[in-house]
Amino acid sequence: MQLTQRTAGAPVTATYWMDHAWLGTHVEPGVTLDVADGRIAGIRTGVEAPPPGATALRGLTLPGLANTHSHAFHRALRSTVQVGTGTFWTWRELMYRTASQLTPDTYFDLARATYAEMALAGITSVGEFHYLHHAPGGTPYANPNAMGEALIAAAAEAGIRITLLDTAYLAAGFGERPNQHQLRFSDTTTEAWAERASLLKGDDHTLIGAAIHSVRAVPADQLATVAAWAEEREAPLHVHLSEQTAENDACRAAHGRTPTRLLADHGVLGPRTTGIHNTHLTEEDIALLGSSTTGTCMCPTTERDLADGIGPAVALQKAGSPLSLGSDSHAVIDLFEEARAMELNERLRTHIRGHWTAGALIRAASADGHAALGRPDAGVLEPGAPADLTTVALDSVRTAGPVPRLAAETAVFAASAADVRHTVVAGRHIVRDGRHTRIEDVPGALAAAVAALHH
Repeated sequence: MQLTQRTAGAPVTATYWMDHAWLGTHVEPGVTLDVADGRIAGIRTGVEAPPPGATALRGLTLPGLANTHSHAFHRALRSTVQVGTGTFWTWRELMYRTASQLTPDTYFDLARATYAEMALAGITSVGEFHYLHHAPGGTPYANPNAMGEALIAAAAEAGIRITLLDTAYLAAGFGERPNQHQLRFSDTTTEAWAERASLLKGDDHTLIGAAIHSVRAVPADQLATVAAWAEEREAPLHVHLSEQTAENDACRAAHGRTPTRLLADHGVLGPRTTGIHNTHLTEEDIALLGSSTTGTCMCPTTERDLADGIGPAVALQKAGSPLSLGSDSHAVIDLFEEARAMELNERLRTHIRGHWTAGALIRAASADGHAALGRPDAGVLEPGAPADLTTVALDSVRTAGPVPRLAAETAVFAASAADVRHTVVAGRHIVRDGRHTRIEDVPGALAAAVAALHH
């Protein structure tokens, strides 16, 4: 049986032949995909061999993955923060020290290498939760968005899309002034934050969104300013939410309500808003998030690395909160690991298997993640969608053996980022046969960028 779907418009600039493709509900063998103007122009099934001129993608081709929550500079913390013991709060001190070393140039180098690592992992779009705005001590750079523009340029060179979530971060805690490390993060008021953030410009690969670092970092009477800025621009709005029980306790002490209720009372929740972590929630919190269709971004590898806890992902989704995934602190960069960790964490918590199908986990790692980043048309292999793809090998030591019709289960429950063979963004081959086409030595670039911060 052949199925042909096509859109009229620009001429075809590339054709990819996929020996297996995930079409949203099933694995389909022998699929061609035409690209025009960076988008999928047509899809045809039942194609047994690559047509003349087509590029063959052997393995399972999925929609490009969305890394909904990233702090690029945390990549420099990998392994360093695994020494010894401690809590989220002691980890944070090490993070601050690394942040204090960064300049626009060194941040560009680190982010470029980190985003290239993401491309090698099949990620085609990243949500960068960006709060490292100013020079040490809080003095603005001559270009007040030098750090944000460094991230935008880094993503462009690495070949992936970015939603820069420019973050308001004004306080050390409820009623507390920023500490010496946090002065770099603060614009002093949300009005000043909005003025600076409004200068940022997007393009074909860049969207500008907003973020509230947390309810402890933005005074309650200034939350609405950030929400209104995002609303006026129809832009994504993200917020760290109830990651730690200490934050919940402090919020109740200061405001007599949970962080989720505080956000609801100030107009922050809604379909363009995504709560990051959403770990320690009450039943009322879950109902508030679900009824407002506020999204939830789970970051399981970071949440377990920081001993945060396991969030109520099943209950949130049942209540109406779409789920997405992020690598956050980049303890590892592997969206397959994040997807299966969400399911396996829930198994450990409930002693029950099978909370999500492989297809549902792929959707969290792709379509729902892209939607949370302001690209609701992305994350599907359908005409009109961005031509963003990733191909997972089905013949590695991790993935060999299962029949192809179970390739989605193989990808989610057995594969790793190391099994990604191809990444295509806007129809352009960014990773080919496991090698980045723009940055010759990604491991070397990572090593050099991290070493520059520890000299």
